[in-house]
Amino acid sequence: MANRWTVSQAKALLEKPFLELLFEAQQVHRQHFDPCQVQVSTLLSIKTGACPEDCKYCPQSARYKTGLESERLMEVEAVLASARKAKAAGSGRFCMGAAWKNPHDRDMPYLEAMVKGVKAMGLETCMTLGTLSDKQANRLGDAGLDFYNHNLDTSPEFYGNIITTRSYQERLDTLDKVRDAGIKVCSGGIIGLGETVRDRAGLLVQLANLPVQPESVPINMLVKVKGTPLAENEDVDPFDFIRTIAVARIMMPASHVRLSAGREQMNEQTQAMCFMAGANSIFYGCKLLTTPNPEEDKDLLLFRKLGLNPQPTQTQHGDNLQQQVLVDQLVHADTEQFYNAAL
Repeated sequence: MANRWTVSQAKALLEKPFLELLFEAQQVHRQHFDPCQVQVSTLLSIKTGACPEDCKYCPQSARYKTGLESERLMEVEAVLASARKAKAAGSGRFCMGAAWKNPHDRDMPYLEAMVKGVKAMGLETCMTLGTLSDKQANRLGDAGLDFYNHNLDTSPEFYGNIITTRSYQERLDTLDKVRDAGIKVCSGGIIGLGETVRDRAGLLVQLANLPVQPESVPINMLVKVKGTPLAENEDVDPFDFIRTIAVARIMMPASHVRLSAGREQMNEQTQAMCFMAGANSIFYGCKLLTTPNPEEDKDLLLFRKLGLNPQPTQTQHGDNLQQQVLVDQLVHADTEQFYNAAL
């Protein structure tokens, strides 16, 4: 990799005059992407709650009383039914998340079947299952998994204030195993944990200085859930969030930078400025694991206002022409007519 970033360089970018920063980020974005295309993903919780980890932001931790009911690993066919709905609604990637510290080997055949089934629909596949062994990563790679999500969350220095049940190095090791198994990396972090600007810079430096930069970088705004230790944290200033998106784009020019959790709290103008700052991927649908997300029709209306188009999947070929027609309908047709036609 040609460029090794320093924390001071990243911090200087985060503190650059806002309009200058956005202009630089937009220029970088246009060098590597079509500024009118957005990659669209849907996220499904395939195993919910009762997680042994102590991530202070997470309602799925067994250590906090948030009213969330835990659920066992979903049946394969139920997962595939959700993937079909996601595809019909225009998603190009289907992400499956399980509230585990790590998957057990007994779960692997079911996970492999999910990957194979979703891929057979012409969707890209992504999973987030916690820490992986080399063998598990290779099994998922052999099943055809396209992406593995494993967020670093924050800087190495601030990390211990948020999580004590898994080390930062363990997270980096899992990313290495995923990459070695031939799976693309999805890794990002959360803004609003109580971190400083320097911590945000430190997170972006860790991601940008990986041996290969992540293909997908989700930037989450903390969703404050009652019962978690961070429920009373201060709100994130929208301009600070947009700055983080812009610096992620500048430091990782060829990565998809994703607006993830927290979009429900953002108005259209904030989201529009995030796209202007270089975001070109979103999670799509009414729920992100256990937290709300804008309904699809709100996203469609925003896409139409901004002239944005859902991006065809990398696995999309001639036999998926019908899927492309659906995607075109999502953007150009009347939303209500589309849903009536899709039923």
